[in-house]
Amino acid sequence: MFKYFPTNYVWNLSVDLAIEMGARMGEIEEMCAPLQQAALQPDAEGVCAFRESWARMADKLCNLADEDIAHGRLLSAGEKYNRAAIYYLTCERLQRHDAEGRLTLYRRFLDIFARGVHLSRENCQRVQIPYEGQHLAGLFVAAENVQGPAPLLLQVNGLDSTKEMRYRIGLPAWLAKRGVSSLVVDQPGTGEALRLQGLHARFDTEHWASRVFDWLEQTRADVDSRRIGLEGVSLGGYYCPRAVAFEARFVCGVVWGANHDWYDVQRKRLAREGDFPVPHYWDHVCWVWGARDVDDFMRIAENVRLDGVLDRIEVPFLVAHGEKDSQIPLHWAQRTYDGLINSPKRELKIFTAREGGVQHSSFDNSINAGHYIADWVAESLNGKTV
Repeated sequence: MFKYFPTNYVWNLSVDLAIEMGARMGEIEEMCAPLQQAALQPDAEGVCAFRESWARMADKLCNLADEDIAHGRLLSAGEKYNRAAIYYLTCERLQRHDAEGRLTLYRRFLDIFARGVHLSRENCQRVQIPYEGQHLAGLFVAAENVQGPAPLLLQVNGLDSTKEMRYRIGLPAWLAKRGVSSLVVDQPGTGEALRLQGLHARFDTEHWASRVFDWLEQTRADVDSRRIGLEGVSLGGYYCPRAVAFEARFVCGVVWGANHDWYDVQRKRLAREGDFPVPHYWDHVCWVWGARDVDDFMRIAENVRLDGVLDRIEVPFLVAHGEKDSQIPLHWAQRTYDGLINSPKRELKIFTAREGGVQHSSFDNSINAGHYIADWVAESLNGKTV
């Protein structure tokens, strides 16, 4: 794990995720060098300094991109917008949900991300899926070199990731080369669903997963609805198995970071065991789950467990986990695997120092782990690996 800030796990996680999304080391150095003292400060003061530094770099890149556009250099502009969006997202993610200007910053990020994708001519289409009188926003990445309807992997977020983060890390592009399309969704409790529509997370994840499946089945002629799988990262290690267990149309499942008993993880975090993924953690989880306070949140979290659920899964399933995950102990990956007693093809893959990707959901080095997952999915959905 790359540790720019030796004493601040949350900031290191953010920097590593930015690198995985495509940040440049020279820009990382320029943004982070002034922040060594701020990394030691309380959350509110520290994250304010982090935001100022990273947003300043993003603003500079946007100005440079505007100059490129004035000279007709659209591809260069797109590349700069893409990195600016990464930096806006990274600093937005660290703010309290009610921090002044956070929503404005998030809308700025969405706009710049869309500009970058467009000018870069990327294989990425924004879609909106009707849900509860509102919608879930997603990014659709089409399979490459496929005749007729293609298989698809639906990918969902964890506690605090977004569809753009997941897209930039690379799994949709790796799958596209293998003849598998992707739909990356901001499900309730994440991304746009939470920030712009107030849709909170729910433990019965099949509720929204089934509606996304309906939309794919009914509106996407380019998707083979008989070959749709589901993957979840981090807290998606709970969301995904739960949905696959209760929505029988999914034909395979993958967790990238098992999360078998999230309630137990919360009890230990109350006792200060394990690393937090974001600052002001308890405020954040209450926001995500729509809880009044921590006691109310803990009552909700009691439902976020996979015991008594996994035996319903009767399709191939991959449990992938980092050997040195400091957020979710490795034994929970074994517990999820052990519970998949009716899966005809279950696999437990532990990423070690030999492959890399040993930290939580392989955020420290996702490339080998991501390609392993892409190969497994392609094989399970009759895609291609050559």
